[in-house]
Amino acid sequence: MGSVAKFRISVAMLSVASQVRYFPAAIIRIEELISFKGAQYPKSVILYAVYFYVRFPISYRDLEEIMAERGVDLDHATLNRWVEKYAGAIAEEAHRRKAPTVRSWRMDETYVKVKGEWTYLYRAIDKEGKTLDFMLSERRDEAAATAFFVKAIGNNGWPDKVVIDKSGSNTVGLFNMNCLLVMCGWCWLITVRRTKYLNNIIEQDHRFIKKLTRPMQTFKSLNSASATLAGIEVAHMIRKGQFDQSEQSGFVQFAALAG
Repeated sequence: MGSVAKFRISVAMLSVASQVRYFPAAIIRIEELISFKGAQYPKSVILYAVYFYVRFPISYRDLEEIMAERGVDLDHATLNRWVEKYAGAIAEEAHRRKAPTVRSWRMDETYVKVKGEWTYLYRAIDKEGKTLDFMLSERRDEAAATAFFVKAIGNNGWPDKVVIDKSGSNTVGLFNMNCLLVMCGWCWLITVRRTKYLNNIIEQDHRFIKKLTRPMQTFKSLNSASATLAGIEVAHMIRKGQFDQSEQSGFVQFAALAG
C-alpha cells in the first residue's frame, strides 16, 4: 500500500476517534445502563411510557395525558428523562439480540432537527429491509460517514456490498473501510454501488422514522434526539419481526430487551 493510502486511513481512524460522542452507549456496558434501581415508578410503567412514545406519533404532552387517564400522574419532563435514560440502552441490547441480517447493505441519511438546526441520521438496512444500524451526527462529512461504518460493521460484521447514493462523504467512508481491510491483509474488498434507484428501499424505510418524529417537532439536545431515535428504530425493528419473539406483542418484545 502506498504512503498516500496509509496516510488517508490513519487520518480516517483519528477522525473516528473524535466521533465517539455520536454513539456513547456503544462504549458502556449494557448491564450498567438498564437498571431501574431507585425508580419511583414500577418498571412496567416506565417501559410502557417509553415504548408508547417511540412507537406512536405523539408528543410528551399527549403521552402525559394518556398516562393520566390510566391513573399514572406524570409530567412531560419525567417522561423525557425516561426516554433519554432507557431508549438508547434498549437499542444497544436490540443490536445484540436481533436476528442475523444479509451482507448486502443499503445506506443513506435523513434529516432531523435538533435545537432548531438540521442534523443527520445515518441509517443502514440490508437488501431485505432489516435494520442494521443508525447514528445521529451534527455533521455530514467523511469523519461522520467513517464513524457510522465503523459502528455498523462492529455491530453486524463486514458487508459484501454496500449501495449508497452519490454522496462523496459516504464513498470516502467506504474507501476508508476498504483501506482498513487491505492493511489487515484481507484479499477481498467491499463492493460499493453508487446507484440511487437501488437505494429506494431505505428511502422508503425513512418514512416510518419521519412519521414518528414529526409530532416531536424539534429536539432540545443531541443526546435526547439520539436516545429517542434509537428507541424509534427499535420499535421499527420489532415491526419488521427482527427478534425471536415476533409472535408476541410489540410492547412485550420491547420490555424483554430491558431484561
